Amino acid sequence: MWLVAYYRPTALFSLKPAAATSSGGRTLICPTPFALRVALLDAAIRTRGVSAGEHLWPLLRGLRLKVLLPKQLTVINTFTKIIRLKKMGPSDDMGTGLITPFNNTIAYREYVSFGGDIGIAAQMGTGDKLPDDVIELFFQIAYLGKRGSFLQLLAQPELVHHEPDEAKGWTLISADQTRFNIGGTLQMLDDCSSKLTFEQVNIYSGKRIVLGKDRILRHVVLPHRLVRSSRGFSLYERI
Repeated sequence: MWLVAYYRPTALFSLKPAAATSSGGRTLICPTPFALRVALLDAAIRTRGVSAGEHLWPLLRGLRLKVLLPKQLTVINTFTKIIRLKKMGPSDDMGTGLITPFNNTIAYREYVSFGGDIGIAAQMGTGDKLPDDVIELFFQIAYLGKRGSFLQLLAQPELVHHEPDEAKGWTLISADQTRFNIGGTLQMLDDCSSKLTFEQVNIYSGKRIVLGKDRILRHVVLPHRLVRSSRGFSLYERI
């Protein structure tokens, strides 16, 4: 049994690939399994406390996840001014007598404008119905990806017996694909390994997450293709 929820983006979406640096600003065009699981964990902690989040984490880590992107989406690229710490320590570069640890620079950034609603489907790894405690978390998701990528739940999530159809645009993002459209767009989406612990996703524990071991990359081909582009944007459409 699958739980299906639809969300309407209310702001531009941005989510860097897991291997990106702070200066590199390319964005994925799809929420990752890792982002979805952590969003549900965040909702559990905010509404029920840390102990509840720790209790639910093994279940959230094992969910099967599918995503339905809108028919059209546009990637907007731009340059923006940012500040970051100086590598050589605080200094007075302007000769004003004011010593500062930050330096102004320019960085490349990309943002996604979705041309419609986003569907998210989840199922227990065993195929059983999701517990009510987990279903309620889908009401609490406020953003996916970079903070500020806000979205709004459109209606109460629905339980369905059939698996969301790939022919209608649904894409499995939590496992390796057995079939895909050769004309689609390849994305490297990060996900949790089966051994990723709550202490590692808890940013206050100090335990590291190792990319490739605890945080794995899945090569997912989305059923969207690039149909138009210019200096400032790239337009994708569902095949």
